[in-house]
Amino acid sequence: MFKGKKYQDSAKLIDRAKLYDSAEAISLVCQTSKAKFDETIELHIRLGVDSRHADQQVRGAVVLPHGTGKTVRTLVFARGEKADAAKEAGADYVGAEDMVAKITSENWFDFDVVIATPDMMGVIGRLGKVLGPKGLMPNPKAGTVTMDVAKAVTDAKAGKIEYRLDKTNIIHCPIGKASFGPEKLADNFDTLMGAIIKARPAAAKGQYIKSCVIASTMGPGVKINSAKLGG
Repeated sequence: MFKGKKYQDSAKLIDRAKLYDSAEAISLVCQTSKAKFDETIELHIRLGVDSRHADQQVRGAVVLPHGTGKTVRTLVFARGEKADAAKEAGADYVGAEDMVAKITSENWFDFDVVIATPDMMGVIGRLGKVLGPKGLMPNPKAGTVTMDVAKAVTDAKAGKIEYRLDKTNIIHCPIGKASFGPEKLADNFDTLMGAIIKARPAAAKGQYIKSCVIASTMGPGVKINSAKLGG
């Protein structure tokens, strides 16, 4: 696969065989982020669990101290007072059956986070097949099924991210933009890693964090020494 000159120049700065301390890795990723746009910095964390077992699931949400640098569009399923509270909190879209119809008939997905009051889950159930694969289905563990929709909207806008295992037992999460600089990215990194370590299932045996790689959208990955992360 052909890689551009910028990528190749960036790759020369990274020792592929080395496991870096998190601070050094974050600094390197900022250095090697050379695209013309503000690249997203992502973490890829492989865990020593088996996601096929219910007692080894790792899933939750955390508000990053400096946000993600992305404008988050929220869709809230609620009625009455809760719908009003969501609108006051700054939700981009609020509705009930009308929103279900819009998504199913127009294939409309101009939102990043879906929040719902518990009583609306029966209505949203019809959207499981379309929201599920996109990772948009509201979930109590992520704090997106809640009576406090106003707080959920505020948290989402402030940079709340959801972390969950994929089928290969890896968590993929953004921790900000290259323009944040190493200090803010390090704060976000520590907050996310702390939450994932805290979420370690009791059934997980042996080494919990198998590997950790940080990368910008267009740049090469930098391996982090997972033994120093705890867990």
